[in-house]
Amino acid sequence: MPNSAHSSPGSAPCRLEWRPSRWQAAAQVLFALLMPWAATATALPAAAQWPLGLLAGAGAALQAWRYARRPPCDIVIPVGEGTAQVDGQPVDALALHDRGPLLQLSWRLHGRRQARLFWPDTLTLAARRELRLAMQARPIPCSRP
Repeated sequence: MPNSAHSSPGSAPCRLEWRPSRWQAAAQVLFALLMPWAATATALPAAAQWPLGLLAGAGAALQAWRYARRPPCDIVIPVGEGTAQVDGQPVDALALHDRGPLLQLSWRLHGRRQARLFWPDTLTLAARRELRLAMQARPIPCSRP
């Protein structure tokens, strides 16, 4: 009986592209439109409610615009103990937080904590599963004393 074939040395790394979610941008625009009416339900003086509501709405619209214009982000999660990379730069403390339909991937780059939120419209079901499996296959990091 011939020898059985050896298994492959491991699976390929998980490669994802994060891009801004249209759903999140639409929700931010909706909140921006509702800000003036929300300001009228506060205890602000009557003369300040609409101007401050419009100012808050403009700020929320600016945040939505800035979010929608963020560049895509390439994420590579290697199998095993390899260093994960975001846009070609190695990152530390990679963590995945599963929030129902939302997935939050966070990491530390140059001492600063960063994160990206994956909405259902930015990842297919297969890519979501691949991300979850890639994070489960990573070793648990040792905590520092």
